[in-house]
Amino acid sequence: MELTIEKLIYGGEGLARLPADERGRGKTVFVPGVLEGERVEASIVEEKPGFARARVERLLEPSAKRVDAPCPYFSRCGGCHYQYTDYEHQLEVKVGILKETLRRQGKIELDSEVVVHPSPAWGYRDRTRFQVRHSPEFITGYFQAGSHSVLAIEDCPISSPLVNRGLRALWELGRAKAVPDELREIEFFADAGDARLLVELFLDGRTNANRGIAIGQEFSRKLREALPEVAGGAVFAQAVSGGGVHAPPPEKADWAFGEGDFRYRVGSDSLRVSCGSFFQVNRFLIEELVELVTAGRGGEAAVDLYAGVGLFTTRLAKEFRHVVAVESSQSSANDLKYNCPPNTKVVRTTVEEYLAGKAARAIPEFVVVDPPRAGLGERVARGLAKLGAPRITYVSCDPATLARDLVHLKTAGYRVEQAHLVDLFPQTYHLESVLHLVR
Repeated sequence: MELTIEKLIYGGEGLARLPADERGRGKTVFVPGVLEGERVEASIVEEKPGFARARVERLLEPSAKRVDAPCPYFSRCGGCHYQYTDYEHQLEVKVGILKETLRRQGKIELDSEVVVHPSPAWGYRDRTRFQVRHSPEFITGYFQAGSHSVLAIEDCPISSPLVNRGLRALWELGRAKAVPDELREIEFFADAGDARLLVELFLDGRTNANRGIAIGQEFSRKLREALPEVAGGAVFAQAVSGGGVHAPPPEKADWAFGEGDFRYRVGSDSLRVSCGSFFQVNRFLIEELVELVTAGRGGEAAVDLYAGVGLFTTRLAKEFRHVVAVESSQSSANDLKYNCPPNTKVVRTTVEEYLAGKAARAIPEFVVVDPPRAGLGERVARGLAKLGAPRITYVSCDPATLARDLVHLKTAGYRVEQAHLVDLFPQTYHLESVLHLVR
């Protein structure tokens, strides 16, 4: 059938509609790999009561914004979604999705234009995880789009040069049969200067401790011989689910090797980031993100919720007399304590527990929230509103959960003063935004 794409939606798909019938407006169809305004010939691959999914068979009228994807793995690899359009248009698409999501799900009309903070479009990822398989032959790469089958990747254009050198070293060791059979995933994390690497090895969860330590010792030696930039790393054992998918590893590594102190420089701050700790992945925009969140803020007291290793906390501590930083992850909280000055109180608990009972009685002047993709949720949003700060900055990586949370904050009297799109993930549909709220 022929479809005309109305718009792009969050998730990397286009939206079209089946022809109207006697019941009214036609059913919504989601189509990947398209641009707004394009006319395509497509086949339905899945049909549900409220929507359908289709696959493009032929482009009938391509958009003038369409370009040839530069990566040879694009469309087969599940990592990127927008390489078939130029970067300026990617930013326009993301701004449109952010505004429409806030309007449709949160009934929020932004009073000012979204301020866009672009990134270099390639080579930006400082942290990349690769799958490893050993049968019928060694391969390493990413999951294929919509699958748990691994696509062999020998170069990743969105990853930093050093991360790609790590990937090439892994291929060399794999072809030499020097990669242990128990290795299932490997993550390379480059520092701010793209000069040193932290490596995390994820082993089959059935690997016993002695074998895991031996693997760490032997394979890390080979890896460091092939790539002297490897400063250190850690070994984790991973459980495997029934579907063959590896569960997240425990926060505490089973064994560590090399330098135990990996530093990431952000402006004038040098942050310790240990294996297992969360950190942003765009090496070009981290300092700009910190400035955007913290600049112009100062006073008596601030609170940083979901503080991680202290990316925002350390900067807030220079401008506020007292800062409370809340983080639940053991690894991140340990780094947070190390990174923060004495005027910071680190609370290791969930944000929900903190707001329910451990929050300070004094009203902070400023609160930063940087939740995971799931957002705040109703209980945290209501607890945050009850905290009573006159200013909140919400750092979001999912526009849908952001819109949902803003409904509760709007009810409590907050309004969006300014909205920013910080494009931490070029070539993908992922969307980072920063909203300054006041009441």
